[in-house]
Amino acid sequence: MSTHCPVLIVEDEEKIAQILVDFFTLEGFTTEVLHSGEHVISTIESHVYSAVILDRMLPVVDGLTLCKQIRQFSTIPILMLTARVDEIDRLIGLGAGADDYICKPFSPREVVARVQAILRRAQSQNIVSETTQRKLAYKDIVLDLDSYVCERKNQTIELTPVEFRLLKAFIEKPGHVFSREQLMDKGYVDGRIVSNRTIDSHMKNLRHKLMQNDHISPLQAVYGIGYKLC
Repeated sequence: MSTHCPVLIVEDEEKIAQILVDFFTLEGFTTEVLHSGEHVISTIESHVYSAVILDRMLPVVDGLTLCKQIRQFSTIPILMLTARVDEIDRLIGLGAGADDYICKPFSPREVVARVQAILRRAQSQNIVSETTQRKLAYKDIVLDLDSYVCERKNQTIELTPVEFRLLKAFIEKPGHVFSREQLMDKGYVDGRIVSNRTIDSHMKNLRHKLMQNDHISPLQAVYGIGYKLC
């Protein structure tokens, strides 16, 4: 699971947060931690995460309120943590938009396993296999393979044929890190040789086009290796 983007852990108890960090790290995830609800929304808006671990009882802004606010602009998987065990509390959390709910005290291994399960479900739901419609989709990006049309958030994005083929490769393997040499093969079907600088230029343009108005591109550079789709 090491190809995932970072997991954001929002937990005010520092010992619990550190335990979660340790266990996610063992499974190959990277993590970021916040100890209150104050900057959660701005952090999610300005970064790309694969999932959010959200404690229900937080200083400044509680987890339930944050969950509702996140769902107004993002479909990011959310696992909510709580000390409350009543069924009605779990139902309220799920009704607010949480993908899963786990009560304290919990097994850190179970938290990691739950997140992995959520991510597998999300991937199977977001990636549409090629059918008679000849379309591929990942989150809010849709590619029409017959018309070479790309849409994000229901807005058409004009892509060159090379950019379209590059994005198709990423959507077919989200989270996979492609080297520049691999992207060269994906983007140029005639086998021509181009420089790494050319690939970087294509990727810069493609990332910029996918940003739209949220200033966040789902395509991320991996230092010294290449690029991946988060």
